[in-house]
Amino acid sequence: MAAASDLVRGRHAIVTGGSSGIGLALVRRLVRLGATVSVIALPDIDLARVRREQPSVGCVAADVADRTQTYRAVDACVAARGPCDLLVTCAGVVLPGYFPALPDGEFEREMAVNYFGTLWPIRAVVPDMTARRRGAIVAISSFGGLMGVYGMGAYSPTKYAVRGLCETLRLELKPYGVHVAAVYPTDVDTPMLAREVPLHPPEQDAMQGTVEPVAPEVVVDAILDGLRRGRTRIYPGRGVGLLARLAGAAPGFATWYADRKIANALTPAGGAAPRRPRLPRREAGHRTTHLAQAGRGTGATHRDQA
Repeated sequence: MAAASDLVRGRHAIVTGGSSGIGLALVRRLVRLGATVSVIALPDIDLARVRREQPSVGCVAADVADRTQTYRAVDACVAARGPCDLLVTCAGVVLPGYFPALPDGEFEREMAVNYFGTLWPIRAVVPDMTARRRGAIVAISSFGGLMGVYGMGAYSPTKYAVRGLCETLRLELKPYGVHVAAVYPTDVDTPMLAREVPLHPPEQDAMQGTVEPVAPEVVVDAILDGLRRGRTRIYPGRGVGLLARLAGAAPGFATWYADRKIANALTPAGGAAPRRPRLPRREAGHRTTHLAQAGRGTGATHRDQA
């Protein structure tokens, strides 16, 4: 079995959202392994840092939620460094909260960045990969793309969409020699996680339990190992694969367990009758996107959750 360095050395890897979080950790590893690396991310201080710290990396500023910007960015990467051999999509955003209280625009924003921000880069590289009959595509989904998560009414559906996209493309592109994989991390220790946790509804924390966040490098290890082994579903961290199989093979048990955790969070001490969540009212003005509160996505705002 080939080593990870043999798989990527001299190959052109494009990483979206590669300026922070999982994406940045992957970029640093790929450079060390001898890959030719391009990063597509928003034009912010994180991308400027990559330019300073990684002079060998080609950096292109673009919003991957915008189809035209994304196609142009991929074209620029290919023109400068050759055809794309490996695409890894890491850009994403999240805003947790009770479903009725989330702004309408937040659902559109998260679908635009998390799903379409995955779709457009893939659409940009697939024609050349299939023509050359080689290449690999890795998309960051989430454990929240395997089962619903309380408080993630805007986020989890986008990760289910990424999962469905990868499952479909795996079937279509395998005959052309193109490998497609999805990654399903739980909590990952990124800047976005630190900003997100204080916004969790208490029921969400109860459902997720005491799962310790994994380092971005653990996700990178899993991605490279998954590529080396030809895996189509990648589960970073100890026990995540078992949890994923349990959620798939015994969905009734997974649902019962989640319901039990949430019910316990709603039951006051002393065994009194369970309370109901105090859901904020949906008020006028909820069509705004609240970008100042939520942030906008590169790898820095990526949320990898249970």
